[in-house]
Formats: sequence, structure tokens, C-alpha cells
Amino acid sequence: MEVVIKRLDSEELLNLWKLAFQVQKIYRTDDYYFRCLEENKSGTRVTLFASIGDSIAGCAHLKYKSEYPHFYEQGIPEINDLNVFPEFRRRGIANRLLEEFERIVRKGHKRIGIGVGLYRDYGAAQRIYCRRGYIPDGNGLVYNNVEVEPGTTVQVDDDLNLYFIKQL
Repeated sequence: MEVVIKRLDSEELLNLWKLAFQVQKIYRTDDYYFRCLEENKSGTRVTLFASIGDSIAGCAHLKYKSEYPHFYEQGIPEINDLNVFPEFRRRGIANRLLEEFERIVRKGHKRIGIGVGLYRDYGAAQRIYCRRGYIPDGNGLVYNNVEVEPGTTVQVDDDLNLYFIKQL
């Protein structure tokens, strides 16, 4: 079946997204969903969904104002919170979402960025980003968007990231 990319543009799609996340046991506050919709309407965020048939297979965001200081300071848009649901993996869906974000960003920027977690669950994502030409930004590890200083002990969880940049 064909993968269709849709942009968040309505409360109807927002409600389908919430339901898809609940089924996957991914929990966000109602405030989060509505903030995403408002930011999509204002143009500071682009939220894309990959659908197969009537099912949302994955989604991701493009934030024009990254919370990661190095991207924010350099005006580098950030791909954020890319999720492909387990039953839809290994079908090229993450690559389709990345391609669409790169196409969108290429119109007004020369670079795009992405952060990735560092434990095993992120292994496939790390490999995809490297294959697509993303390289580390050179600023080392960050925890909650703050650089990790040498000698510091941090918890290895979803907030420990390495950020990558791709020249478009």
C-alpha cells in the first residue's frame, strides 16, 4: 500500500493523531497537541503524518525555532520527535518523512538538523540519519539541550542526545 504524507492542518487530524499515539502508548498532554496545531497554523512548526490506508504509520515535526541552543543561534530548522510505529517499520516511512522535511527546508535554508538518542532503541534512527548524509554538529553530547561537560554523570534516557546537521 502507498504511503501518503499529510500535514497537520485541522482538529480532525489532530484527534486521529492523539488516538494513534494512545494506541501506541505514547502519551502527550492535550496542551501539547493544541500547541502543535497552533504552531502549524502560525508557521513556526510543520507536523507531518505518514499514513497507509486509514492508519497513521508515523509522524514527525519540523521546528523552525529549535530548543537546541546551537541550532537556534544559527537559525537551523530541527526535525523533532520522529516516530514510526513498530508495525510499520522497515517500509521506508522515516525516509519519506525526512525527504519531505528536507524538501520544505531547502526552499529557505541551507542546513537542517536533527537530534537522536544514544541507546539501542535509537540504533535504526542513527543509521538512517548517517546514510542520509547527516553528520554530528561537533558540539558533543547534550542532556535536556544542555551540553554535557567532561566528567559529568548523566542518565542515559531519551533526553541524552547527539545532534546532527545536513547540508542541503
